[in-house]
Amino acid sequence: MISEAKWANWAGCEQADCSVLTPRGTDEIVEAVRDAAAQERRLRPIGSSHSFSGIARPEDLQLRLDRHAGVISIDTTTGLVTVEAGMPLHRLNDILAGVGLALPNLGDIDRQTVAGALATGTHGTGTRFSTISAQLRALELVTADGEVLRCSPTENPYVFEFARVSLGALGVISTVTLQTVPAFALRVREVSLPLAEVLADFTELAEGIDHFELYWFPHTDRVQTRYKTRLPLEDGLAPLGRMRTWFDEELVANDVFRMMVATGRRVPAVVVPLNRVAVRLWGSRTYTDRSERVFITSRRVRFKEMEYAIPRARLPEAMRRVRDAVENAGWRIPFPVEIRVLAPDDIPLSMASGRETAFIAVHVPARAEHAAYFGAVERIMADYGGRPHWGKLHGLDVHGLRRVYPLLDEFAALRDRLDPKGMFSNGYLDRVLGRVGAASG
Repeated sequence: MISEAKWANWAGCEQADCSVLTPRGTDEIVEAVRDAAAQERRLRPIGSSHSFSGIARPEDLQLRLDRHAGVISIDTTTGLVTVEAGMPLHRLNDILAGVGLALPNLGDIDRQTVAGALATGTHGTGTRFSTISAQLRALELVTADGEVLRCSPTENPYVFEFARVSLGALGVISTVTLQTVPAFALRVREVSLPLAEVLADFTELAEGIDHFELYWFPHTDRVQTRYKTRLPLEDGLAPLGRMRTWFDEELVANDVFRMMVATGRRVPAVVVPLNRVAVRLWGSRTYTDRSERVFITSRRVRFKEMEYAIPRARLPEAMRRVRDAVENAGWRIPFPVEIRVLAPDDIPLSMASGRETAFIAVHVPARAEHAAYFGAVERIMADYGGRPHWGKLHGLDVHGLRRVYPLLDEFAALRDRLDPKGMFSNGYLDRVLGRVGAASG
């Protein structure tokens, strides 16, 4: 059944009118795809709409997988878990915790669906850990002709290689099988340090801890560092108390921060002193909790984001240039810059493909102008072979992306073979991959 709806992504920077399909089960997905093909309509699969880029924007039909979000199987011996593609990460985390399992690494937001996180290359942090896509062991893909392809390293392995980060361009992912690990805890130490000191010791800091990340508030000379060490659950937990959690995560990180951002938008001159207040509010803390509770952060202040991946060794130099660009331009930036790291992987369209990687993510309020700030940072990232996050704002097209993704044209050729009429495409995919059937070069 088709309904009409107005669609917007989480940040509100992408909007569209569309017709909506909500299938349940792979058979209904196949039926929806075949009907769309017969009518020569474009159909865009959608997850939780958390991407900032136009990757999920529907131009005709939108396929929502809210009703296709169940558990198919859990094997606690092997750790292999198969779920329907619309399963949100926060629900999956709860389900896994209930059977003593966990995903080995997570980003700091869990609102995405499993398929959406895989399609955009969602990642966490840690020099010895990889993207969520690297945890994929098998999937089912409904292609434009309604065929269900079962893909794994041994079944349709070529499609599987590219489908691990698919951009939603190869078809509709129906089910996924992920490799989980026994549930574990994370001991967290958070401390504010001088930016110059952290950049000077960046390699040692990143390699010396399981999961390392830092946040720099523009217009200050300090960063908030987070060190997360993996521990067995049996060692015991020492979580933050209820009042401390409410104060840090809800009052300061959301309510107070929201007021600071709103005040800065009305009176830009106060952004600098407010950022310096924020640095003091952060302070230091140490606690131990379950991994899924530590990895995830509550984000209720809406923003727009751009994130680039560069070779890890170049991060200190690049970050100094970002700092200088912000200060020299006279902008007033109320959101922190986030820095994370990741191990190399072998996934063609992964941001960490083939190299030790560091990420620089920049943010502005959801209704603020972003072009000048993001554009300046993007030009810096280009000097380091920067790769943009597919689900976040960036200005590159297929010509620029070929320079940093050597297998981009090979991916586009596979897309053309599986979807020769461009049923699953949209304006964003036409920009980053080229139009379906277009000659390479």
